[in-house]
Amino acid sequence: MAILQRILPRGLYWRAALILIVPIVTIQLVVSTAFIQRHYEGVTRQMTNGVAIDLDFLLAAVEQAGSVAAVQKDVVPLAQALEVELTVPAGADAPREDRFLFLDLSGQVIVETLRNRLPGLVAADVTDEDRVVNLLFETEIGPVQAQLSRRRMSATNPHQLLVLMIFTSLLMTGVAFQFLRNQLKPITRLAEAAEDFGKGRTVPYRPRGALEVRAAGRAFLDMRARIERQIEQRTLMLSGVSHDLRTPLTRLRLGLAMLPEDPETAALQADVAQMERMVDEFLAFVRGDAMESAVATDAVVLVRDLVEKAGAQVEFAPVAGKPEPVMLRPQAVARAVENLVSNACRYGKRIIVSLAFQADTLRISVEDDGPGIPEAQRDEAMRPFTRLDQSRDPNRGGGVGLGLSIASDIALSHGGQLRLGTSPTLGGLKAELVVAR
Repeated sequence: MAILQRILPRGLYWRAALILIVPIVTIQLVVSTAFIQRHYEGVTRQMTNGVAIDLDFLLAAVEQAGSVAAVQKDVVPLAQALEVELTVPAGADAPREDRFLFLDLSGQVIVETLRNRLPGLVAADVTDEDRVVNLLFETEIGPVQAQLSRRRMSATNPHQLLVLMIFTSLLMTGVAFQFLRNQLKPITRLAEAAEDFGKGRTVPYRPRGALEVRAAGRAFLDMRARIERQIEQRTLMLSGVSHDLRTPLTRLRLGLAMLPEDPETAALQADVAQMERMVDEFLAFVRGDAMESAVATDAVVLVRDLVEKAGAQVEFAPVAGKPEPVMLRPQAVARAVENLVSNACRYGKRIIVSLAFQADTLRISVEDDGPGIPEAQRDEAMRPFTRLDQSRDPNRGGGVGLGLSIASDIALSHGGQLRLGTSPTLGGLKAELVVAR
């Protein structure tokens, strides 16, 4: 079964084509083979019986003639009238044993029928390229050779039925392929629309095809509309929450600024700054740039600008592959890369940012020389509000546990994913942001 799974096509179109074609071709082969074999065996046997009657008559005439001279005088002309060439005595080219091709079914039937009808038959040869049947008989006057056209004993045009059958099969298979293509095209378009929506792209789609496919298409459109409406409502709600939270935080910050500077005031000011940072990152996480549309973006320029703003400790590695514009939401991807670079700067002293353009994906890698994240905790590190400072550097802080979560969410919204590993170059953490192209 594993071998069949590797050999069989994986696409719906070719699987449906196999389901359609294989049974039809198998039935045609079985039925046509059985029909042709039985039909032409019967025709060949009937025609050979007719020829056997003529040969039996000639052999009886040979026996009555009694001598070679009498046969040549009286029987040979009679044989020519019956389209049989008699040679008395038999020539050197007379067969000495039965000869027929293995796949020549009608030739086997000819030899079998002649042997049943003509006891004096010594040998029969039906392998002549000119379709001449060569026979050798034993008579009272010696061996007699008879040659006649095979057309008298088997049908001459069995290929016409095969050609007609093959032509009709190819024609109907082509028609079936066209109908199958028309039926599967709406399913392919629905899959493409769903894939694009998963990458954050809303493309025009209209349900077509069979009733079931149209129903699935309408369900997809309803689902897409509900999701877009929920995202829009969530964004508007969070915008209001952001405004409502920022107002009291601003009053607190202004009030603390008017108090005398002491350790307690400084601690309260740090708490307010931490709250503002948490609000900003939380809103960025839940908003996820949902209202931004995907556009063709020069990813190299986008990432290079971010690296230049990050500082001298961040290096921009040579680009791998052929740079081409990529359909993405530039602000969202910029936020994801900023979060990855910010995390790397927090825990490492040297950071390398690289891009790799592949056939179906764009890979943005951020590597650092920090302590990294243990493999067992990498999945946990991408959960919202999860802080692993104790595993990286307990003396460093400032994060609220949303940087990797935001980057992962943005990667998923672009049909990709965020992968965490170990940097082979620097030995620290390697965060790889994969975006589908």
